Parts: sequence; C-alpha cells; structure tokens
Amino acid sequence: MELPLVVGVDGSDASLTAVDWAVDEAARHGLPLRLVYASLWEHYEGAAPGGGADRPWEQVRAEQLIASAAERARRRGPDVKVTTDVLPEDAVTGLLGEGNHASALITGSRGRGELKGLLLGSVGLAVAGRAQCPVVVVRGDAAGLAGTHERILLGAGPPGTCGEAVRFAFREAEARGSVLDVVRAWRRPVLRTAGGGTAAGEAAREPEERADAELEELLSDAIAAHPAVRVRPATAEGPAHRVLVHRSAAADLVVVGARHRTGHFGLQLGRTAHSLLHHAQCPVAVVAQRA
Repeated sequence: MELPLVVGVDGSDASLTAVDWAVDEAARHGLPLRLVYASLWEHYEGAAPGGGADRPWEQVRAEQLIASAAERARRRGPDVKVTTDVLPEDAVTGLLGEGNHASALITGSRGRGELKGLLLGSVGLAVAGRAQCPVVVVRGDAAGLAGTHERILLGAGPPGTCGEAVRFAFREAEARGSVLDVVRAWRRPVLRTAGGGTAAGEAAREPEERADAELEELLSDAIAAHPAVRVRPATAEGPAHRVLVHRSAAADLVVVGARHRTGHFGLQLGRTAHSLLHHAQCPVAVVAQRA
C-alpha cells in the first residue's frame, strides 16, 4: 500500500497553500493525501462545560478547519483520496509521529498566530530537522508554487551524504517531466604562496575538478535508473547556500539532503538547508540520509 503524503493543517493561509501544493503532488504521484490538525486543547482548556456534553472550543474549531481543508483538497483534486484526523498532541510531535507512516510530510512556511515577519515557522523548522521521511516546506513565489518553471534543483553534497536526496529529486523530475539541475558548489582556496606560478594555478583548479568528479560519482546510478530524466549537472564556485538560494528563483522545487547527527536525535541541518528553508523562492524538500 502506498504511504500517503501528510499535510499539517492549522487554518493559516500558509497551511492552505501547502494543502493546494500537496494535492497537486499527490495527483502527480498517484498517492493518497492525509490532512492532520494537532493541538493540545485538552491541556489548556480543561474539562468541557455542561458535564461533558459540549466539547472544547479548540477541538470544535480544529474539526471545522480540517473539514474545510479537506473540502478544498477534494475540489482541487477530485481523483485524490483524502483522509483527515485531529490529533490531541502538539504540532511537532503529531507530525513527527505521522511521518513514520508517510511518503513525505508537508508544511506551510508559517503557522497560525506566528509573526508575519517570520521567514519560517517554528513547526516547519523543527519537523524538517527531526523527521525520518522527506519534509517539504511550501514557500516561495507564485511561479515556483505553480510549477511553471518545469525545473527541479538538487543541491549535491559529497558522495555518501545525499543519496536519498538524489533518488527523491530524480523521482520528482520524472513525475513532473521536468529538467533536473544538479549543482555542486565549491570554494577556491586562499593561496598564500609567494609568486604563484604553475603550482598555484593547479592547486586553484583542484577543488573544481574534485567537485566535477564527485558530481559524476553521485549521479551515475540515478541517471542509469531514470534515463528519461533530463539532467543538467553543474559545478559553481561560491558558498552552497548562496548559490542555491539564488538559483531557486527559477525552480519549482529545491532538494537538499540532511545527515543524522552522531549521538543525537535529529538531523544535521547545515547552513545550506537553513538558508533555503528561510529564503528559497520555491518549495524546499529536506531529505534525510539513512545511516
């Protein structure tokens, strides 16, 4: 049985945008869609009035919001199977639990009640940093959200750190019929030798040549497995977070990997993933690399 795409819903405009994006994604991959609302109303509202005949106001509101979101999803994708649930848990715990039985978790960029000036909500950041399945934070401009660029962007890390992200990006590009741009950033070393010369020039080329070789190694198996995907590998000089944020303006989805932290629960969300989650101009997929 296909695992569903799970969307966190809280009634905010950002979460409804995430629902719209998820409906299109579910239809694209032939997956069911599960909408969940998580709230700890039992902890802060106390017993229901009227001897238990009435339910807590927050629970009633949650059920209304989730029903409205489900109706929105069914109108947008009539062929997508939609289920819903209201969970008596905090949002992060609820979504992480759902992620154990999901193809991917999808959240909006900001939650209900969070400051408009925030670039990324606390729930999205926490879930992206701890989930075992891919997490997509839906953000960006109208063109990226609508998928009009027909281009997926993959930020390639060193071999052995982002194999799951590579497979995710290839599947996404294949399902969409999009070009897959794969970028490996590299940095030019600071040469302190006096006089420079041939040796200095060769040393300066080494990082770029190494990046080219790593990119070829990283993509060889995936290219063979997905021959229909048009792949455009490239190396780019500069900090990876700046390179990818800049290139996200012409993408429909940017994909990056994340590694498990040794001895800790959660993932290593480095500077690149953090920058994309806060500043990318299209949705961002963070894909955990299994040990």
